[in-house]
Amino acid sequence: MNTAVLKLEKHLPLIDTLRTYKKEYIKKDITAALTVAVIAVPQSMAYALIAGVNPVYGLYTAIVSTIFCSLFSSSNHLIGGPTNAIALLVASGMKNYMALENAYEILFLLTFLVGAIQLLFGVLRLGKLINFVSHSVIVGFTAGAAVLIGLGQLNLFLGISIPNSSEMSTLNKLVYIATHLGTVNYYALGLGLLSIFVIMICKRINKNLPGALLGVCLSSALVAMFSLEQFGVKLTGTIPSQLPPFKMIHFDLGLAGELLSGAFAIAIIALVEAISISKAIASQSRQKIDANQEIIGQGITNVAAPFFQCFPGTGSFSRSAINFQSGAATRIAGILSGVFVAIVLLFLGSYAKYIPMASLAGVILNIAFNMVNRAEIKRIFKLNKADALVMGTTAIAAVVLPHLDTAVYLGIAVSIMIYLREGSKVHIKILTPAQGKENAFLETEIQSVEEKADTLIVHIQGNLYFGCADELEKKLDLLVGKAGIVIIRMKRVNSIDVTSLDTLKLFVQKIKETGGKVIISGVSSNVDKLLTESKLAQQIGEENIFISQEDLFASSNQALNRAKYFLDYDISKVKEMFSNSTLVFNDQFDSSRQAVSQNTN
Repeated sequence: MNTAVLKLEKHLPLIDTLRTYKKEYIKKDITAALTVAVIAVPQSMAYALIAGVNPVYGLYTAIVSTIFCSLFSSSNHLIGGPTNAIALLVASGMKNYMALENAYEILFLLTFLVGAIQLLFGVLRLGKLINFVSHSVIVGFTAGAAVLIGLGQLNLFLGISIPNSSEMSTLNKLVYIATHLGTVNYYALGLGLLSIFVIMICKRINKNLPGALLGVCLSSALVAMFSLEQFGVKLTGTIPSQLPPFKMIHFDLGLAGELLSGAFAIAIIALVEAISISKAIASQSRQKIDANQEIIGQGITNVAAPFFQCFPGTGSFSRSAINFQSGAATRIAGILSGVFVAIVLLFLGSYAKYIPMASLAGVILNIAFNMVNRAEIKRIFKLNKADALVMGTTAIAAVVLPHLDTAVYLGIAVSIMIYLREGSKVHIKILTPAQGKENAFLETEIQSVEEKADTLIVHIQGNLYFGCADELEKKLDLLVGKAGIVIIRMKRVNSIDVTSLDTLKLFVQKIKETGGKVIISGVSSNVDKLLTESKLAQQIGEENIFISQEDLFASSNQALNRAKYFLDYDISKVKEMFSNSTLVFNDQFDSSRQAVSQNTN
């Protein structure tokens, strides 16, 4: 198979699927697709309400985004389309535009921007930037989003009409509801409770039963039988029985600039969700996931979807899990699920006018309740206080801040600040011989050095960069005047930036001013090059730098022998002091710069 075909298969995985497709896969894929479609219909309509748009756009997204996602996703089982968290981010980003006549044009432009950002990430291979969105940010954001989603549906669940509700914040809606409890429509409330009751009963009987669909169908039947709309029950209205129409996007650079911040947040969260879901399912299916292809696939999906009247989507955990658990064999199941939703829209769309909004609100309230991962929240609080801080900050910000994307950025900022704070800690220890134990050394704190010694071994670990330079200088200053010879042992130091190199230069100068000398051992090839180019090797003396090689403990022993040379110790005294000069460090491959130079001469 030539390179061009392999490259095409990588970016269009459907080719490989069709080439290797077997007859026995058909039944499995159709069964899984039907199961997913049954779940997707009520979910997509509910998520459209969360986004603040007509439920039909949720169905369009469940058709188009699902098909495109299955075509280009790296995962065989990922089901794309509308999701709760992304829908809420859409609502936040569109809050100032929904009252405008061209609101939907702006929505589709937002969707296109989301896809363009994702594509850019994929093409430039910037997927690693997504790693800065920590797990704690996602858990906190999801918990905060769940609160907002639940509170945002209360008025529909209670049947309370709020004028200009799309322009009101969740808090203002809550205040309005609290002051208008006398206007609760008990028919609507009953239908909402009925949906929740049906969902709960179905879960107890069999988790695979489509409780949401059954609840919505039963509520719709009651509306049709008893004409409950006459009693003030608000319905979804007429949904056109047609496939998603193709329509060009209205591009406006000024408007795109205004939408960019919200689009970036949606793009990032959508990618994190899609990749994490794909990897979670792959851990069971044993499929290899290409994260960069997943990013490109999501980008293509969200670039193409707005031309078919869709809002931003991503991988759905619930529908993807159902797809996998239902026995889907290939990505054909995802494509078929979108086709089946289209068939439902074409032939049953006319009946959607009987669906009560309160029933969909009940479905959403159940979704919001399940969004909060209580077990994971407890685990994070128990395991790591820093992660708990990130999670709590993101969750609270999501609820109280006026723009939801700000909560995402705040969570990321707090995560990075904690990372930098931890990264600024430099790990330096003093190595001393263990009493009564041959070939063993103890690590002690650098502050423990009180009296002057002939030789000190300073044990440095981790990469050195500007963030830790200040602490590095303070700790090394504690050793000035405390030893005639300072052996700096660089354990797994693979990189040193300019600021830290200057700090080391200053330390060497201070040691020299007190009449001492510095020896460096265990130096990697990368660090060796840096020491040479920065002139630090010249300052120390090239003969006093020992680099790593295959001989075990070579650089450590040679550094000690060099110290012996400077101090003019006799061999027996050196062996007694340093446990026969055989050190138990964690180096695997040490040798000296001198040894290397001798071998090459």
